[in-house]
Amino acid sequence: MPLNIPNALTWARIAMIPLFVGVFYLPDTWVSPAQKNLFGTAVFVLAAVTDWFDGYLARVLRQTSAFGAFLDPVADKLMVAAALILLVQLARVDAIIAVIIIGREITISALREWMARVGESASVAVAYIGKLKTAAQMTAIPLLLYNAPLSSIDLRFVGSILIYVAAALTLWSMGYYLRRAMPRLARHMDR
Repeated sequence: MPLNIPNALTWARIAMIPLFVGVFYLPDTWVSPAQKNLFGTAVFVLAAVTDWFDGYLARVLRQTSAFGAFLDPVADKLMVAAALILLVQLARVDAIIAVIIIGREITISALREWMARVGESASVAVAYIGKLKTAAQMTAIPLLLYNAPLSSIDLRFVGSILIYVAAALTLWSMGYYLRRAMPRLARHMDR
C-alpha cells in the first residue's frame, strides 16, 4: 500500500467517520443540538472536499495507485452510509431512502468488482447519471444535517426534496448500470 498524500487524505476521511457520528451522541448539556448539527455538517463537508482534493492531487502529483482507486470509493460509501443512517435515526430521512441509496451502492460496487474480475470493467464505468446522483445526495445530506433555516431558506425542506431526487437518480443509475452489464453478465454466467 503506497502511502502518499492522496491516500493519506482518503484515510483521514475514513477516520472522520467516528468523529462525525460521535458528535451527535454527545450529551445536550455539553453541546447543543444546533452545535451538533453545525459541527456534523462541517465534518461531512470537509470529508467531501477531501474526496475531491485527493483525486485532484493523485492526478496532478501522478500518485494514482490501484489501492487508492479501491480505497477512495470505499471511503465515500462509508461516509454517505454513516450520514444516511444517522439522518434516519434523527428522523430527517425516511429509512426507505437510506435503503435505496445504500443498497444501490452495495449492488453497483459488487457488480463493478465482478465485472473487473471477468475483464469487463469498462461497461460499468462511472456515467453522467451517476455523477448527477452523487451531486444531489452530496448537496442534500449537508442540508439535512444542518437542519436549520438560512436567512429565509428552509434548508431542511430543500434537503428533503434533493434526497428524494437523489433516490430517484439512484434507482435510475442502478438500472442504467445493470442494463449495460446484462449482456456481459449473461455471457459469463453460461461459463
